[in-house]
Amino acid sequence: HANPRRVYRSPIFCWSVSQITGVILLAVGIWGKVSLENYFSLLNEKATNVSFVLIGTGTVIVLLCTFGCFATCRVSAWMLKLYAMFLTLIFLVELVAAIVGFVFRHEIKNSFKNNYEKALKQYNSTGDYRSNAVDKIQNTLHCCGVTDYRDWTDTNYYSEKGFPKSCCKLEHCTPQRDANKVNNEGCFIKVMTIIESEMGVVAGISFGVACFQLIGIFLTYCLSRAITNNQ
Repeated sequence: HANPRRVYRSPIFCWSVSQITGVILLAVGIWGKVSLENYFSLLNEKATNVSFVLIGTGTVIVLLCTFGCFATCRVSAWMLKLYAMFLTLIFLVELVAAIVGFVFRHEIKNSFKNNYEKALKQYNSTGDYRSNAVDKIQNTLHCCGVTDYRDWTDTNYYSEKGFPKSCCKLEHCTPQRDANKVNNEGCFIKVMTIIESEMGVVAGISFGVACFQLIGIFLTYCLSRAITNNQ
């Protein structure tokens, strides 16, 4: 028989590619943590863990692919089967998460709008994370309020101090109750546009990762059978 180590070493390339996809998923999680944190914080407390889930999944994939390379070099059928089983579990988790996200996407919009309205009513200048998120969103997107700037007129903060400075059209202004100094557009539509576009990128990358995982699962199964037959 041919030397099995020589025959089965070539599929290591597949595990290396899968490892790269794990690194990409890890990078996407870190990017999501940095760029989408303000939006996630106004959904609910569980939503802030989305980035950590991506980071954790990417890390697990990298570790598993390292294990897959080791199993291939050792020409171990049982280790390859274990590797394929873990890849299958991760794939199923990603599939369920994608389906849940698609089904409940409208609930996510409603949740964000309700929490944004609540954040405006409870807005203060003491530095709590929801108020900071509102200020960062209004500063970054040049918007004011949920639907428009008039949403602020029903808040306690407006009754005491007027519009917050983050609503200003120009930097370092003091708007008080002067509507001409603040941005007229609301933040909800702008935030939803950004979330949908950026989450679309995340979904596309995750789909690519899932495809590589399916290829890896299939090749691992074939390789483990070939090793068993050779032995």
